[in-house]
This record gives sequence, C-alpha cells and structure tokens, in this order.
Amino acid sequence: MAKKEFRTGSGKTSYSSDVSDEEWAFCAPYLALMKEDAPQREHSPRAVFNAVRYMVRAGCPWRMIPNDLPPRQIVYQQAQRWIAAGCFEALAHDLRKMLRMLAGREIHPSAVILDGRTMQSTPESGERAGYDGYKRKKGSKVHAAVDTLGHLLALKITPANEQERAQVADLVEEVQAVTGGKVEIAYVDQGYTGEEPAQEAMAHAVRLVVVKLEEAKRGFVLLPRRWVVERSFAWASRFRRLARDYERLPTTLAGLHWLAFLTLMLNLLTVKSS
Repeated sequence: MAKKEFRTGSGKTSYSSDVSDEEWAFCAPYLALMKEDAPQREHSPRAVFNAVRYMVRAGCPWRMIPNDLPPRQIVYQQAQRWIAAGCFEALAHDLRKMLRMLAGREIHPSAVILDGRTMQSTPESGERAGYDGYKRKKGSKVHAAVDTLGHLLALKITPANEQERAQVADLVEEVQAVTGGKVEIAYVDQGYTGEEPAQEAMAHAVRLVVVKLEEAKRGFVLLPRRWVVERSFAWASRFRRLARDYERLPTTLAGLHWLAFLTLMLNLLTVKSS
C-alpha cells in the first residue's frame, strides 16, 4: 500500500493557519530535531507543524485534527518534543529581535510590562486548577512579560490562586537571561505592590514601576504602558485553544502560548518584509 501523503500547506487547498513557503524557510532550521531524510521520519515536519498550528488556532481537540493532516498521535508527540526542546521559544525570541530591528529599536528592550491572565479550567486541567477570588474563576494563571511592542519575553503557568507579585523573581530572572541583562524597568499594575516584589526585581537590577488607576476616574481607562500587555493577552485569546485551559500539562499550555506568539510575529515579519 502506498504511503499516504499529507499536504504541507503550499497548495491551493491549504488551511489559513498553514505556513507559507517563506515562513517555513525561516522556521525549518529551528524545528529540525533530526535530519529531513532520517529513516524513522514518516511525516513531513512542515505537515506536522501545520497540524499543530491548526489545532491551536481552531481550538479543536488533538483527537479531532482533520484527516488530511498527519495522525493526531504523531502531531501530539512531535509537538511535545518541540516544546521540551524549547524550539517555539527560540523561534519567538529571534523573531522578536528581528521585529524590533525593523521597528528601529534596539534588539533587546530596556523596559518590559508584567501581568497575569486567568484561564478558566476544564476537566482536563481541573486537578491543578486554583481559584482566583478576584476574577471569581477557577483555572490556571498565565504570568507573562512582554516588551513595549507587546512581544513575549517570558512566561510562567501557575494555579489561578497564586498571586502575581509572587512570580516577579522568576519572570524578571528569565527576562534578564533572554535579554542579556538589558532590562531596567518593569511596568506593573497594583497587584504587584509591596516591598518584596520590588526587592526581588531590584535583585536582578530591574526597577518595578506600579502604574496606578486614578481614583477619580470611572469606567474604562487606557493606562500608560499597561495597555500593551493587555493587548498581548487579547492577541493570544484569538487562538481558540487558548480561550480556556484545555491542557493536562502546564508545560503544554506554556508551549502553545509560545507557538501562538511566534505565529503572530511570523505574520508580522512577513508583512514588514514584503
């Protein structure tokens, strides 16, 4: 029986989430965990990558990946290998540097914005879910650091009951690691107030600046600097798999966030380069 061929995304019948030829040329070196012609390879890496992107963008379960894409068990296993190897993170960091250069910025930012987003739990994630009393929601919390353009720098997943201020040390440490210690200021909301988070940030040479909402104002207010990270979370929520926490493993949830952000940056890079 002839081996079934799965489309790679370069044909007319491709999904809108498929990578273009130009995008794949950029991504392929980061995803090559083995040789292209390795004897144990059964499916094209591009076809598998397209399948993972489709699942995250459309929000379908792993078991419901379309039949014209590689089998779901192959897609899941390869996605886990890419996540464990940090492939999506490496892609995202290099894309961020290129976009900053195209925008006339330094490749590493001197300022970042920190915030947390609570994701509603599901039966798959329920065992590790926590209750966020402020949002009145049970689930997981995504703690993120973005640069002033909204591109992801660092990410951490915790139960929703864990406070944002308790994650400052880990986020700032990771931010400084990926920027070579270039960050000097981190803008945060009032959930990060207190001496302890400020000291933890200062231990990594970062000054924590709390952007407060003026008490005299009512309704929606666009806060300086703070709106950038909210926009980044809005970008991520367009990927339906990230609308709720459908993952059993927090590492998978984090990895899919990196995939979503690198997808956004890849699209932006293609537009700017055209």
